[in-house]
Amino acid sequence: MEFLHRLPHPSPDIAALKALLTIRDLPALCASIHAATPESDGTGDIHCLWGVFNLRRDELRNGVRYALLDCPHALAWTITADPANQALIIHCTIDKTHPDPEFAESIEMFVTDWSEGLGRVLAG
Repeated sequence: MEFLHRLPHPSPDIAALKALLTIRDLPALCASIHAATPESDGTGDIHCLWGVFNLRRDELRNGVRYALLDCPHALAWTITADPANQALIIHCTIDKTHPDPEFAESIEMFVTDWSEGLGRVLAG
C-alpha cells in the first residue's frame, strides 16, 4: 500500500535537501520519530510511533530513501524533490494491500508529520 503527500516548495535544492535529511536530524523533522542514533555506514536505530527499528538511509538522485530493516511490514519512505512541480514528495510504502485500519491511519499520521515537520524546518 502507498501513502503520499506533496509539499509545495519552490525551487527545491536537492543537495541541501539531502544534507538536511540525516538520520541524526530525523526527530527534528518528523514528530513521529522520537529519537535517532546514527551509525557511520548509513544505518542507525530510530524510536518512532511503532517502536524501535533499525533504519537504513540511501541517497537517491532527487532525495533520500529510508527503510525500516526489521519492520514486519517492510515500511519504507522517500523524501524527494520534484523541481518541475516545485514540490517535495513524501512517499511511504508497506508490503500489505489491505493493512489493519489503525495501522494505515498511523502511517497517514507519519506522512503528515513528515510534511508538517519539513514545512516548518524549510520555512525557517
